[in-house]
Amino acid sequence: MSTKSIQITEYDFRRLQQLLEVASHTNFRGREDLAELNAELAKATVVAPHEISRTVITMNSTVVLLDLETDEEETYTLVFPEAANITAGRLSVLAPIGTGMLGYEVGDTFEWAVPGGTRRLRVKEIVYQPEAAGDFDL
Repeated sequence: MSTKSIQITEYDFRRLQQLLEVASHTNFRGREDLAELNAELAKATVVAPHEISRTVITMNSTVVLLDLETDEEETYTLVFPEAANITAGRLSVLAPIGTGMLGYEVGDTFEWAVPGGTRRLRVKEIVYQPEAAGDFDL
């Protein structure tokens, strides 16, 4: 988990808060993924969708990450859990790397605990960001 303050749109913030609210009525306790997302949202700067920088990872953004240990590039679209499909590159915001990359900018480096250890990744490129494309309600 990082200590960096992230940026998130009002729309994404509301939808992620709703996700956490629903989870709190079911199986929130003991779910580290939900606790980590909650911690990220607690330190987020919330901005209007049209004010978010084109270089920030928002929900439904497609991004290229560079693994700093292996020098391999990985491309993911950050999605809500119901749309996740890792074979199609659609990574849930509740997956460790998904939570880790939310709100980061091109050039940022972040470390995140994954089942196999800790990964160090750099945001190399945003291929698509809904807000930059004018898709404010994805």
